[in-house]
Amino acid sequence: MAGKSSVGDVSERSLLASVMSDASPVLLDTAPDYNTTQPYALVDERPIDRSKPTGPVEKLRIFGTGLSKAFNVEIDRGTAFVLIPVFLGLGIILYFAMPGEPAAWPVFLAPICLLPFVLFLRSMPTLRLLMFAVFLVSSGIALAKLETWRAQTKVLGSEISTNLTGSVVSIERMSSGRVRLTLDVLETSRPTLRYAPDRARVSARTVPDAIRIGSSVAGYVRLMPPSGPVRPNSYDFSFESYFDGIGASGFFLSEPKLMPESAGSFSIWNAAENARNAIADRIRKKIGGPEGEIAAALVVGVRAGIPEEINEAMRRTGIYHVISISGLHMALVAGTIMVALRTIFAFFPSFSSRRPVKKYSAFIALFSIASYLFISGGEVAAQRSFIMLAVMLIAVMFDRAALSMRNLAISAMIVIAISPHEVVGPSFQMSFAATAALIGAYAAWSDYRSRRRGSPPERSPSAFRFISRQAVVFLVGLAATSIIAGLATTVYGAFHFQRVSPLTLAANLAAMPFVSAIVMPFGVIAAVAMPFNLDGPFLYIMGWGLTMMIEISVWFSERSPIDAVGLIPIFSVLAITIALVFATMMTTRIRLLAIPFAVAGVLTLPAAQTPDILISEDGRLVGVVLENERLAINRAKPNAFTIDNWKRALNAENLMAPISKQKNSTAEDQSLKKDPHSTASDRGSNGLAQFAGKPFDCSNSACVSTHRSGALIAHVSDSKAAQPFCEKAAVIVIEDATAQYPCSDDGPLIVGKRELAQYGSAAIFLGKSYDDLVGETPRPRAVLQFAISKPYRPWHTQRAFSREARGLAPYQRPDNSKRRNLSPGTKSSPGSVID
Repeated sequence: MAGKSSVGDVSERSLLASVMSDASPVLLDTAPDYNTTQPYALVDERPIDRSKPTGPVEKLRIFGTGLSKAFNVEIDRGTAFVLIPVFLGLGIILYFAMPGEPAAWPVFLAPICLLPFVLFLRSMPTLRLLMFAVFLVSSGIALAKLETWRAQTKVLGSEISTNLTGSVVSIERMSSGRVRLTLDVLETSRPTLRYAPDRARVSARTVPDAIRIGSSVAGYVRLMPPSGPVRPNSYDFSFESYFDGIGASGFFLSEPKLMPESAGSFSIWNAAENARNAIADRIRKKIGGPEGEIAAALVVGVRAGIPEEINEAMRRTGIYHVISISGLHMALVAGTIMVALRTIFAFFPSFSSRRPVKKYSAFIALFSIASYLFISGGEVAAQRSFIMLAVMLIAVMFDRAALSMRNLAISAMIVIAISPHEVVGPSFQMSFAATAALIGAYAAWSDYRSRRRGSPPERSPSAFRFISRQAVVFLVGLAATSIIAGLATTVYGAFHFQRVSPLTLAANLAAMPFVSAIVMPFGVIAAVAMPFNLDGPFLYIMGWGLTMMIEISVWFSERSPIDAVGLIPIFSVLAITIALVFATMMTTRIRLLAIPFAVAGVLTLPAAQTPDILISEDGRLVGVVLENERLAINRAKPNAFTIDNWKRALNAENLMAPISKQKNSTAEDQSLKKDPHSTASDRGSNGLAQFAGKPFDCSNSACVSTHRSGALIAHVSDSKAAQPFCEKAAVIVIEDATAQYPCSDDGPLIVGKRELAQYGSAAIFLGKSYDDLVGETPRPRAVLQFAISKPYRPWHTQRAFSREARGLAPYQRPDNSKRRNLSPGTKSSPGSVID
């Protein structure tokens, strides 16, 4: 019996040694030496070679062996499950990045054909995992295609005025005093729209006092299609409107009238919306000022009334995440409920010792955040946060780890299945990146603490020392959370918004204690006390906390440096995303692969090519980059949103307004007025260098500017006004959809209003210097890039039906028209949106 036991021990030891050794395996005797007192002995008397491998082939073999072992460990630990949303998201990104809409049958057939390989390749695990990854990518493409097909949003093709009757879906009172209504379109008349949108978002100066969600209103409105990106590779409003079901936007030309036969149709959703508005009005009256607007945003998600200067201050300081109902708010609500319930249960020790009060608290907290989601309007960010927190609370109820990467993966998969298009948006990317980084950091900290549990315990500290330590732990945890989440989301914020918050850490450290300890807890208590009319004192304390938060954000905003960072290349975003996946989701040394990707992403951040000229999609606004971070524009009162986006993208803080010829007084400007398209030789030995970087000089039919390279840029009203610039201009923008090409084939780059209507806003890249010539013409190379390409995706198909896209002039109403209530477009042409 003893001998058999020894043989078994030796076999196990041999197997263990062969698995654990890498460079020089130690062979163990498979038959024990009974003449010794040892249960087993070494029999290979050759000297053990402990030297490091020197050959590249040997190093590569050892590296591959170690990588294979680490890969197997990752599979055993369930990392493949955590990566499911990553590959689904990759498929969704590939779908939306396609230049054209793919056919339905190959998109839906691909995952079906790949599924048998995933199910039956059990004998080849590596190939099976590879096929599973391809299956997930194809499934992501299919999910995105299915959502696009399911949306089928009817989008208005051209601007038009019409009498509209609609059912009120939402009411938003903006800080400017206007009221924005979202309407389900019931009827249009004079003219009747042949392809009317199902839902439109319109604003009005005033609305009837008795208006409610579900009420029917009517009025004369000006409707417009959703706008496209303000520049190539920027936020696409038509994309978001398509998936939100919004087919048109505009404004009332007359005060909307409440239909007398409709006081509001009843439904659970309408009742909830009306309750939201009533709660928001109550909070505004109780607190007042911008604090009341922010409190309404935190409690019921109504944030349209927050003054823009407060919004901007919070954006510059990185505190704006407090406004949008997301994971922070859900966690604070659930935490407040659980702490309160656990405290109450503590007063009943007999009951608490016999019952799982922690599970009871988690269940009630889950019900509370579900109610919070419902009453707050159920925005996408709130839905995502609710799903994530609900998974964690359910895990608590079933004695599982609440904060784990697996729960985050489940949440991501649910969100992806519900709204695939959110994957390409900043909200999804920043939210899950921050959460993944925090979970990964928390796991590393937990491992560190578990290794220290063997150290001798400290003696019980005094009360003062205990409180001081807890305060320090709270502040350190808050700082660590801000740093980790900030580092994980910075690249996405910079890519989507071209801005960062340099003082975000200091601002969050100063403001978040008020939000976490005062604003949200007292907001929860006020919401509970509101049905009993006891919410006044709690709302007052909540308002005081918001006052402190606003003052902190304004103080830091006034001292914050410029937050514009310019354009970020997509390669950097992809590289840093891969690094984040390796660093947060891997558990072995494979996570070290994050380092080269992170380094590559950081080193390529300055590699983005910045446009020299930007043109709006309506052809009315042109921006030219000048030296010293200046941006010249051709309109004295441009669209504020467009200009703000251009300034951040071009990293141009100073705006140069156009000047009229009457105001030019310098000799150089007088020379430019006389002949704005003169050649370099006509202007002396310095050429155009002395005129480089001039703001727009405008007359009735043309605006002329010179790029910092010396290239001449002209914005004209029609073809006739463009002809004098054909010889020497580098770029001519013609604000006329009917204009013909006025110059020769080797002439300047000409961008017409018809092209802009078809392909959206444009960016132009010029040669590095004026000496970068094309042929014999003293003209720099000009590369044109549009925001939209053909064939159109479903959210862009409406662009083909505007008058400008069809090369038609704006509609002119005849002088003898008697139908004065009819809108432009009454006399339709092929493709018109009216009968």
